[in-house]
Amino acid sequence: MHTVLLVDDDSESLWSLQLSLEGRGHHVVLARNGADALNKLLRGIPRLIITDWQMPEMDGAELCRHVRCNPALAHLPIILLSAMPEPGHGPPCWSAFFRKPADLSALMRTVDALAAERLAGTVAPLALESPMASRWQAVNPRCWP
Repeated sequence: MHTVLLVDDDSESLWSLQLSLEGRGHHVVLARNGADALNKLLRGIPRLIITDWQMPEMDGAELCRHVRCNPALAHLPIILLSAMPEPGHGPPCWSAFFRKPADLSALMRTVDALAAERLAGTVAPLALESPMASRWQAVNPRCWP
């Protein structure tokens, strides 16, 4: 069906989410932290990313900022998971947030909806505050902390 990049440092969370996603027909690529996920993104672009927030080396919020700053990846849907409340500093760089323990059926419905939007090409591009008269694309303001 779709390729999903699953990023988490907790092996139990990885295992349960991988089973749920593969049970629905998705191909799952695993990464242990944000840096590992960025390396996996060099090898292939998934339909969407599911990432934990708090991880060693590079956390999920930083991974989201890196993805949004890369023009080839900027429109990837990202689901952020955390046991903590949703981060409130600045505009979110993720498409959806679920608090752990997440309701798997709601999470899978969101995965399917985001993957279908991306497949249909209905994901709206990130809006720039003011268009620039240049052949270079403006930097996405959501990339900066």
